[in-house]
Formats: sequence, structure tokens, C-alpha cells
Amino acid sequence: MLGPLRDAGFDVLARNHAEAILAHDFATETAELFDALTRYRISLAELVSGGGGESGQTQRLRRTLADRDWAKHKFSVQTIVDGQEREAVSHEVDHVRFGPAGTLALEIEWNNKDPFFDRDLENFQRLHAMSAISVGIIVTRGSSMQEVLFDRVRDWLDGQGLREEADLERLGIGTRTAAQRRNVATQVARGVPFGEAFSRNFVTSKFGIATTHWAKLEDRVRRGVGNPCPLLLIGLPESILDG
Repeated sequence: MLGPLRDAGFDVLARNHAEAILAHDFATETAELFDALTRYRISLAELVSGGGGESGQTQRLRRTLADRDWAKHKFSVQTIVDGQEREAVSHEVDHVRFGPAGTLALEIEWNNKDPFFDRDLENFQRLHAMSAISVGIIVTRGSSMQEVLFDRVRDWLDGQGLREEADLERLGIGTRTAAQRRNVATQVARGVPFGEAFSRNFVTSKFGIATTHWAKLEDRVRRGVGNPCPLLLIGLPESILDG
């Protein structure tokens, strides 16, 4: 059942029998999710003007999922001994889908620091151990997107006529730190065109190696983080970038 996503260029990894569970117990819910993901698009204009963070592009996907009953949910867990509460903890998940056969939990890690993967996977592990969820799902930037971000951002900015600092306001690009300005200025002083220098600095600072993307997620799961919870990992491909 994961074939259509792979054919569309998505990175897909299922662990601990997740694919069998989804196929047999959550066919409808999984189809809803896959339909939302394959229709999803991110415009480069949004990506650049939003500064790389979770702005319009991610919120759009979140709203689409929420409209299909993948809503935020807080799992509350209480430990009671001889009638007295000893411990009470909660685990909040951004997208939870309750189905007749069980519960699916999903987190979107578009562009956080990569330790957020540990938080999500360990959260899924605890919830699965308590039979609160059947499968944990994480959606993040895929390997193909990570590889081409610089080229796509640079080409888009070149097409928009980014040639100097004065063009940034015209393109709706937000405030930058003094360090980011200095880095661009240093590269320009070495003969690098302004658009290329800005693009490289933008992608490195916003989507660098220490942020949430496919390679970081895959590495954690290969090491067993989150086991034995059934997991479905999905990496968004570069083909969803528009512009």
C-alpha cells in the first residue's frame, strides 16, 4: 500500500509491521493521509518569505489533516495506587486519528531542531506501550528536497530579480540577523553574486544539517529509537515545491 507514495517520490520507511497494520486495520485512514500528502504543495515564494519556519505552507497541511479528523489530542495518563494518584502525565500529539480498529498518531516535523525527532519517537513508544496508539507517523523533509533546496531557492530568487539588499523588501523577505547579513556581505566581497550568496546563507541557516529532515530521522530509527512501536516515516519530495 506504500507503493503510490514511493512512486510519487516520497521517502517511505515502515518499521515493526506498521505497513501490515495500516493495510488491514486502517485502510481508510491511511488513504486519507496519502491523498492529503500527494496533493500537498509548497510554493517557493511562501518558503522564502516565511523565513523557512512553519508558516503558511505547513499550516495548510495541518488544516487539511484536521478537516479529515486528524486533530490535536492530549493523552492523559494517571497512575493510581490504592486509590491515590501517584503520578499524572500528558502526551500531546499534533494529529491523532481515532478509527474503529485503533488510533494513529502523527507529527509533522517540517523544520525543527533534530532532537524533536527523539521527543516524537519516545512519545510514540510510551503511548504504544500503554495501548493508546497503534502506529506512530512522522512527516518531514525528504532526502530529494533536502538535496535540491539550495538550487531551487537560488533559481527562484534569480527569477525574481534578486540582485541586491534593496530587493529583499520587494520580495517580502523577513528580517535577518546581523550575522546573516555579514555572511552574505563577506561572500559578495569575494565575488559571489548577491542572489547566490543570499540563497546559500538562507538554506544553510534555515535548513541545515542539524534540522529535522529525512537523514536525521532515518538514522534514529535505524538505531532503534521508538522501538517497538510500529512506525511509518514519510519524507516530502522535492516535487512538491512549486515555483
